[in-house]
Amino acid sequence: VNPSGRMASFTVWDYVVFAGMLLISAVIGVYYAFVGGGQKTSKDFLTAGRSMSALPVALSLTASFMSAVTVLGTPAEIYRYGAIFCIFAITYGLVVLCSAEIFLPVFYKLGITSTYEYLELRFNKYLRLCGTILFIIQTATLYTGIVIYAPALALNQVTGFDLWGAVVATGVVCTFYCTLGGLKAVVWTDVFQVGIMVAGFSSVIIRAVVVQEGIGRIVNDSYHGGRLNFWDFDPNPLQRHTFWTIIIGGTFTWTGIYGVNQSQVQRYIACKSRFHAKLSLYINLVGLWAILACATLCGLALYSIYKDCDPWTAKQVSALDQLMPYLVLDILHDFPGVPGLFVASAYSGTLSTVSSSINALAAVTVEDLIKPYFRSLSEKKLSRISMGMSLFYGGVCIAMAAVASLLGALLQAALSIFGMVGGPLLGLFALGILFSFANGIGAFVGLVSGFVISLWVGIGSQIYPPLPERTKPLYLSTAGCNISSGNLTSTEIPLTTIFSTPTTERPALADTWYSLSYLYFSTLGTLITVVVGIIISLLTGGLKQNTDRKFLLTKEDFLSNFSCSKSETNMEVLNCKPFTVADEGTDNPAFSHIEMDVASDKNKVNGLHM
Repeated sequence: VNPSGRMASFTVWDYVVFAGMLLISAVIGVYYAFVGGGQKTSKDFLTAGRSMSALPVALSLTASFMSAVTVLGTPAEIYRYGAIFCIFAITYGLVVLCSAEIFLPVFYKLGITSTYEYLELRFNKYLRLCGTILFIIQTATLYTGIVIYAPALALNQVTGFDLWGAVVATGVVCTFYCTLGGLKAVVWTDVFQVGIMVAGFSSVIIRAVVVQEGIGRIVNDSYHGGRLNFWDFDPNPLQRHTFWTIIIGGTFTWTGIYGVNQSQVQRYIACKSRFHAKLSLYINLVGLWAILACATLCGLALYSIYKDCDPWTAKQVSALDQLMPYLVLDILHDFPGVPGLFVASAYSGTLSTVSSSINALAAVTVEDLIKPYFRSLSEKKLSRISMGMSLFYGGVCIAMAAVASLLGALLQAALSIFGMVGGPLLGLFALGILFSFANGIGAFVGLVSGFVISLWVGIGSQIYPPLPERTKPLYLSTAGCNISSGNLTSTEIPLTTIFSTPTTERPALADTWYSLSYLYFSTLGTLITVVVGIIISLLTGGLKQNTDRKFLLTKEDFLSNFSCSKSETNMEVLNCKPFTVADEGTDNPAFSHIEMDVASDKNKVNGLHM
């Protein structure tokens, strides 16, 4: 489309559209800070009083999944490696099924705010502390700052969009509405932002179809360019993306997020009934499929437009995640404000992800680190503390964005480490929910084992990246480029230049153990945690313990309670208590509106030592 590489720049209308997105997000926060009396208790602030319905929660779950990484990274992934990424559509279905039918029933019936509270109820306070600290480290220090900085850098280098102005603006606005409006503001802002994201994707797809004179040409170009590589059944676990790595590895990876990660779980346990909670996950599945379809079409359109002149090889962009902004300025520069809409969609992904993280960080800090040790605090004080923690973590996110700017090549390593932590934590929760004989000793040893092994292989893969034959990058041509130097005329990127690590210096494990597909990191961590946990539990008297069925997945829970005709008043507030508490236990109100109105002291969680 633009072989000369001369690109348009942002106009004032693009900045107006972006600023409008930030302003509306902030207004939503102000609205929910005062509507209905504001955030009077920590439950109002952290779980929206358990009053949310399915649809907004479903859209919020989808928005949080669709970060700027999805907006910028997934189309570039398909452009470089092909549409085999679409197999994730099957994976998402398995993830939602596991989350809705295995983990949600247990978390919801316990009425907990922090998922790590379950670890103390089921095992002991030390495992709760381990889970909380791991979550805070991976989310506050390794993830949120990067999520803010990475898309800002990609957009800045292509569009000239002010880097630090965007970083600070998004961080401040996100912190503002999280602190004022709590979870309700997060959810309803996500609903608005998912609309912006879909609009941004749609504008690119529609314009690309017009430029290429029909979707048939895009599909035809993609087919002849090898991008429609859906079915690769190679069972080799060292291959980056195959049908099996995506189905098996992807299911474990994303179940660790949807099933047990506080950022996601906190949304669906805020629903007013178990029916709405499950329904939110299944509606969210439709959203995930729609987003994946949009990202795939954008990736195929990228290839169709640049099949003869790859901007990355031609050095018009310095990284693959800059391709989408490059395409937007290339094909939409004649439409004032539309490039700004795409930037707003990318930053909407950032806002939705970071706001969910901030609210979740505030929740685990209050519920796991403050409430158990300062039990005399009133709900009003806890609500203010929750707001203060949101403000604090918002500042941490902005600060970590500044740190991320100094990390350089370590960005990918940090994101990989974030994924590695999820596997052992998923294994820990699976032990507690699925195996009645699992005890605290077995769970702790399993968690440590899974964490060490997954870190070993993950860090090794960053030091010694897999060779191109494992990642299977597809060819990229520059034959049609009008480049004055005339040096870039090859029809395929030399694969030996993709990674800089010399093969002569690679240890024996580099091409075996360290070349394991990144999607299997979580699988490995989960399975090792579960297997080691089972063995140690059996060796330390696990069969002799009497585990309360409240903490387990029962046949009554599995594939049940999904009928909207069932009254939630049949659900009892559970009588259970953490190891550390000797008095009444944690305030844990009932779930529906009616029950919350009549909840009394006798409906609070009382002690049961396990």
